[in-house]
Amino acid sequence: MIFSSITFLFFFLPVVLSIYYIVPRKFKNLVLLVASLFFYFYGEPIYVFLMIFSIISTYIFGLLIDKYKKYSKVFLAISICISVGILVYFKYTNFIIQNINLWLKNKIDFIYVILPIGISFYTFQMISYNIDVYRGQAKVQKNILKLAMYISLFPQLIAGPIVRYTTIEGQLENRTHTLEKFSNGVRRFIIGLGKKVLIANVLGELASKFLVSNDVSILFFWLYGISAMLQIYFDFSGYSDMAIGLGKMFGFEFLENFNYPYIAKTVTDFWRRWHISLSSWFRDYIYIPLGGNRVSKIKWIRNILLVWMLTGLWHGASWNFVIWGLYFGIILLIEKIFLDKFLEKFPDILKRIYVLVIVMISFIIFNGEGVEQILRNIGGLIGFRRIPLVSNESLYYFKSYFVILLVGIIGSTPLIKNIVTSKKLNKIAGYLEPLVLLIILVVSTSYIIDGSFNPFLYFRF
Repeated sequence: MIFSSITFLFFFLPVVLSIYYIVPRKFKNLVLLVASLFFYFYGEPIYVFLMIFSIISTYIFGLLIDKYKKYSKVFLAISICISVGILVYFKYTNFIIQNINLWLKNKIDFIYVILPIGISFYTFQMISYNIDVYRGQAKVQKNILKLAMYISLFPQLIAGPIVRYTTIEGQLENRTHTLEKFSNGVRRFIIGLGKKVLIANVLGELASKFLVSNDVSILFFWLYGISAMLQIYFDFSGYSDMAIGLGKMFGFEFLENFNYPYIAKTVTDFWRRWHISLSSWFRDYIYIPLGGNRVSKIKWIRNILLVWMLTGLWHGASWNFVIWGLYFGIILLIEKIFLDKFLEKFPDILKRIYVLVIVMISFIIFNGEGVEQILRNIGGLIGFRRIPLVSNESLYYFKSYFVILLVGIIGSTPLIKNIVTSKKLNKIAGYLEPLVLLIILVVSTSYIIDGSFNPFLYFRF
């Protein structure tokens, strides 16, 4: 079940909200837990038991870490090994077999395994919980139902953001429910739905048409690069908006996951704004424990490259993801060692163009299926092999998708937000907002009913 589906929008969510607000406060967590398990069961009937096992394991080891301080490091290590072991088995086993066969010329058969939805997200939440208990940064949760609700909470279960236990620890016990918070949640959800259905899905259609086309022109390669870059932003930030909005409807406050990353002036700044919950997770649980930048230069370089290689692998069991992660690691090292001082001399517009080109190339790598395709798509941006500048097909798609590309470009900046929140237009925007939100909801629903292209890119993670 995905948020941008009729089943979720008009059946599951209304029923859960109705029951949640009818029952007394002491039963609200139970309602959310049951609803979340059903939500996951609907999409993954078998793997819901895997998630329950993981929750029980995390709960038991949390208690052991808290109670037996002398052996807490051992219990932490075991709990991490179990969580990571499950993740590796389901996500990376065939990738490992593939590479063993390639390098050692073996013929090990692949195993039949389906990747459980959202396992990368909830595994990181369980690991961070036990680490925080070990560090004394979080109190151990002795009520297994509350811990289970935290891990399985359906708004953020299958595609994030990665909500840390310390963020909502107090909210599990006591959270406020107000009409204002609920209405803000509805507003945020509808905006996210519109970003996903009306922008990301349409731009995804353009990117898909490029991949199956035999047309070769510089314009078409740029259309693909820009549409793919905008698609993944609106897809994932739209999902995060919906998750944050749903959280508010149930009284939770999740941290922001995106902060207009495409206005960044450096790649370092881009990663402070993009998928904030993931980058901060790797910083706090991998990079800093390795020594961060408070080590020798060689070890610091090692830390950067290792963290970014793992970041790439987290996104998928394929070499293009590893290359994508190392690509960013190398760019960040170059910036930190000498490029930052050089960039300071350039005007802001050139800094932003530099970041956008770097990021666009990164998503060509991200979406690539094999080195040959990646090099072809990157080379096409600069007219490699003397391809034509434009073609009839590329001009057709440029004209057809120009408006949505323009909407995507403007929507990825804070321009609209700054306009509607300005003193002159704030009151007018307040009156028009309900109508605009209603239009977005109706049009988005129409697109969903029509059965158009409607994937969630991060479901495979």
